[in-house]
Amino acid sequence: MKGKHESYLDKSNLPDHIAIIMDGNGRWAKRKGIDRLSGHREGMKSVRTVVNAARELGIGFVTLFAFSEQNWHRPKSEVHALMELLKQFLIKENSRLLENGIKLNAIGRLRELPPDVNQVLNDTIELTKNCNMLTLTLALSYGGREEIIDAVKKIVSSGNLASHDVNELSFSQYLYTVDLKEPDLLIRTSGEFRISNFLLWQLAYTEIYVTKTLWPDFRRRHLIKAILNFQNRERRFGLTSDQTRKRKVR
Repeated sequence: MKGKHESYLDKSNLPDHIAIIMDGNGRWAKRKGIDRLSGHREGMKSVRTVVNAARELGIGFVTLFAFSEQNWHRPKSEVHALMELLKQFLIKENSRLLENGIKLNAIGRLRELPPDVNQVLNDTIELTKNCNMLTLTLALSYGGREEIIDAVKKIVSSGNLASHDVNELSFSQYLYTVDLKEPDLLIRTSGEFRISNFLLWQLAYTEIYVTKTLWPDFRRRHLIKAILNFQNRERRFGLTSDQTRKRKVR
């Protein structure tokens, strides 16, 4: 259902790529006196709602920070439960993704995922590879520093780049996100003002929006509010205001 603020959206100035740090599942569960896993389950509902809303609005790309490289250090029981929850989510959602034209993508050290999870993930990616309404990227076993380190290792091992050939463009070809444009908008839920090792290279000129709303409570109206905030900003990309205006005129 469309909220009262949605009519104010400028459909010609939508962010093409929205990245989201989905934070607050544990705190949401704690406030309600229930187990953490229930918070993660409720967070899955927000994923479904927000991705569908983004598709309906015409957003081209959504990237979700689903499981960090550092999350492997959580208690084994919680990690196992999260992996099982991820697998079940993919199994339940694959037909819905296909029906809605949503292409699934994944970035991170995916080899570290359990084999059964990796299989379901790859099956869903293959199933939706021709969808073109929206690309949903899950960052799994992901870390921004780890991504940069892995890129450097690829460059060194390939031997394809001499030092004088290394620049921003050539380096970005070795990142996990080689097929994605950089995010226009980063949304972080739960009120934390940090990017938590997420897309360190790609967020250089991304607009950041922080909301105190915990992820399990995040719905379409919250997404609209974030986009409206984005549309009220002047994106400078390191330029002065005058340079930005000249750039727009051209």
